[in-house]
Amino acid sequence: MTTSRHTLSLLGGLAPDAFMKRYWHKRPLLIRQAIPGFAAPLSRDALFELAARDDVESRLVSHARNRWQLNHGPFDAGDLPPLTRKQWTLLVQGVNLHAPAIDALMQQFRFIPDARLDDVMISYATDGGGVGPHLDSYDVFLLQAHGKRRWRIGPQRDTTWRENVPLRILEHFEAQEEWVLEPGDMLYLPPGYAHDGIAQGECMTYSIGFRAPLEQEMLQNFLYYLAENVAELPFARHFAGRYADPEQPAVKHPAALPEAMIDTLISQLKRVRWGPKEVEDFLGRWLSEPKSHVFFDPPQKPLSTVRFAREASARGLTLSAKTQLLYRRNRYYVNGEPLEVPVNARPTLRRLADRRALKAGECAKFEQNDQEIVEILYDWYASGWLELGRDSKPGRKLRAVRKKAG
Repeated sequence: MTTSRHTLSLLGGLAPDAFMKRYWHKRPLLIRQAIPGFAAPLSRDALFELAARDDVESRLVSHARNRWQLNHGPFDAGDLPPLTRKQWTLLVQGVNLHAPAIDALMQQFRFIPDARLDDVMISYATDGGGVGPHLDSYDVFLLQAHGKRRWRIGPQRDTTWRENVPLRILEHFEAQEEWVLEPGDMLYLPPGYAHDGIAQGECMTYSIGFRAPLEQEMLQNFLYYLAENVAELPFARHFAGRYADPEQPAVKHPAALPEAMIDTLISQLKRVRWGPKEVEDFLGRWLSEPKSHVFFDPPQKPLSTVRFAREASARGLTLSAKTQLLYRRNRYYVNGEPLEVPVNARPTLRRLADRRALKAGECAKFEQNDQEIVEILYDWYASGWLELGRDSKPGRKLRAVRKKAG
């Protein structure tokens, strides 16, 4: 992916390669005016409306009289404290899935693999609001969108958590550095770096977070994958028979597990083998699977296949913000499903996956020459996974966000 001047500004003048080598997963970085003149593209009222939806994850954190309280949404307008009350915070996850301007913002961080990029959480806080000093298990960019927030950070050796508190708040937090961030400023923090952000007046902070699954979680889900797909895997032929014990003698202790059955299963499990192909297939399916609360919005009146192809050739195509399209070599995965792709369609889908959009001219070419790719894309359009573009320039949305900010 070509490095743009916007990406250089976003990383404080660093090229993505330099940032990844020097800072990613290693040490914090404060970037003043990562997005110069940034103006929050989502209003407070619009954020509150999202927090009232069933398909959006939201939390309310309040701190008063040295007591912390945590509530989970959805929240109607009357559920939130008055704006004049201090020390409360509304956290709304996955805002990029519902607000195109926030999704366009998140796309600027795609110098990191999509398999690691998670979502944008917006934190709205009144004066003094925060969630306490804590650690995150994942990398995060904290972009100040509105108002000011004071951040205190430091490496943390003592990870004792406070007792009888509904949040994971550090008992002994020691800050080594401290800054006040204003709109457009951004702080990068690697996993496990303690931080505490306190709002100075009303403020909004955008957290661009990254997926960091537990190793046990990956193993567990891989074993589920093997179990669900065992009939299609090469070692399945070793499990085609039925257990038999023609040499089983009479026993004096019938409740004891038979040695022959234990030995047979151990022997069979030694034949279970997997390689890169199975691991890649598992990761492609698992990492592209939408979260449980994500629902797609198919068009109410889908166009015919012919009309769809004609419109795509004039307007281009864009993946839904909720769609995850990944690939590995010649294998593609969309929203948890593996996809067998004809050879001539692979370059088109690779461009779509990497850019998340196809220009009108590109669509015009396959409309004329490739019915197979038209049918694949039409199925995605009818399922709400893919949308017709507004014009032939998929980068226009991102530039509009920056123009508004300036």
